[in-house]
Amino acid sequence: MKIHEVFPILEELAPLAYAESFDNVGLLVGNQEDVLSGILVCHDALEEVVEEAISHKCNLIVCFHPILFAPIKKLTGKNYVERAILKAIKNDVAIYAIHTALDNHHKGVNKIFCDALGLVNTKILVPKEKFIKKLEVYTVPENEEQLRNSLFAAGAGRIGNYDNCSFNLTGIGTYQGDENSNPKIGKRGEFKKATEVKISVTFESHLEAPILKTMHANHIYEEVAYELYELLNEHQNIGLGMIGELVSPMSESAFFEHVKKTMNAQGIRHSALLNKPIKKVAVLGGSGSFAIKNAMQQEADVFLTADLKYHQFYEAENRMIVADIGHYESESYTKKYISDFLIKKLPNFAIVSSNVNTNPIKYL
Repeated sequence: MKIHEVFPILEELAPLAYAESFDNVGLLVGNQEDVLSGILVCHDALEEVVEEAISHKCNLIVCFHPILFAPIKKLTGKNYVERAILKAIKNDVAIYAIHTALDNHHKGVNKIFCDALGLVNTKILVPKEKFIKKLEVYTVPENEEQLRNSLFAAGAGRIGNYDNCSFNLTGIGTYQGDENSNPKIGKRGEFKKATEVKISVTFESHLEAPILKTMHANHIYEEVAYELYELLNEHQNIGLGMIGELVSPMSESAFFEHVKKTMNAQGIRHSALLNKPIKKVAVLGGSGSFAIKNAMQQEADVFLTADLKYHQFYEAENRMIVADIGHYESESYTKKYISDFLIKKLPNFAIVSSNVNTNPIKYL
């Protein structure tokens, strides 16, 4: 098995199309044509983690955070990023990053966060925008079923928990081919009036190319009549953060003790306590200050995230508790989640979970 053959499996876990535009995901270092010897899963692909992969004879590192994020002009080993990359290149170790591709997945980082806390009735906190497109294609009734089913098979027509969704409208279409046309129905130069069906389906924008290819391959017209739109609808199953509920309300002190124990949070910074029970909880693993307003709009009692600055604690306006539990801590279950997934998918390969704690923040 070559390294690139692992990529479709990793895309099942975290489709790269789900990643934020600023991110750097996928294969960052290495030759995808190398034969796979083993996979080491880690949070951060630091130099000592690369050494750990080498010791376990793993030539692919799957990391959560991309070690190569900002552009670099020289590769001299002058900092921790360059040293890790040089070590990987010298030892033929490939590095593949997942990051926000898993953050945005409805079963990814924030669902893991919610499950660890025991939250129920969870949903995306900040749904992804401009990620849905709509296709309207016209065909004759005898081609309708084949065309529609082929679009479904290519990934169109999925809305939330439903598949095979479409809207179909019958009407009258007209056309007249010129001297260079070769119509499947009617004759060249003939004005034709025919009963047609308009099939409307929505799909995730990254599927546009295969869906249009499928449409052309399964349509009987020489010139396919279709329209493509970008929708303003939010994608309710893709996005950052989650919000859910505790099975039973907890006091503020009991809740934060629960968070400390569950997430191994050694130091929690938070805004003023409000002296009321905690029931509705919003979470966003990693840096999540941008979602404070979203948590407030959805009436969360508390918002758990990381990397908050001084003035951002004021944004809670004494309507909600904002708490910083630590960046590493808020993503602490991610490594195990990725490892468990790969063990199930690749039972015949060594899947090693890194033992290196790459959390750069220490507490007294």
